[in-house]
Amino acid sequence: QVQLVESGGGSVQAGGSLRLSCAASTSTSGTYYMGWFRQAPGKEREGITATYTGGGSTYYADSVKGRFTISRDNANNTLYLQMNLLKPEDTALYYCAASHPGRSVPWPLASWQYNYWGQGTQVTVSS
Repeated sequence: QVQLVESGGGSVQAGGSLRLSCAASTSTSGTYYMGWFRQAPGKEREGITATYTGGGSTYYADSVKGRFTISRDNANNTLYLQMNLLKPEDTALYYCAASHPGRSVPWPLASWQYNYWGQGTQVTVSS
C-alpha cells in the first residue's frame, strides 16, 4: 500500500506561483507512474501532469504546458509540482497519485489508471 500526502496549497493572486509537494511512502524511483490531478467544484477530475518513475518521461495537459513543471526528489521520496503564472481557472483541489508498479499506463493523464491517491491540497487563485 502506497501512502501519498500532499502539501503546499494555498491562496495566491493571478500571476503568482506555488509549489506543491507529495510525500510518498515508497521510493519515487521505480517502475510506475506518478501524476498530479485537479478537480474544481462541479467539474471532472483533470490530469494535468505525470511522470514515469523509471525514466525521464513527462506529460502535460495543454492547459498547464509551459506554466507547470513536475519533478521528483528521489532521495526524499517526494514529487513536486511547480506552478507559475497561475490563473483563476487553476483554482481546484490538487491530488497526487501513483499507479501500481509495472502496470501499463498508456494514457498517463487519465485518472482511472492510478491506484493510490493523496487527500488533496487546495489551490485558490484570485484575479
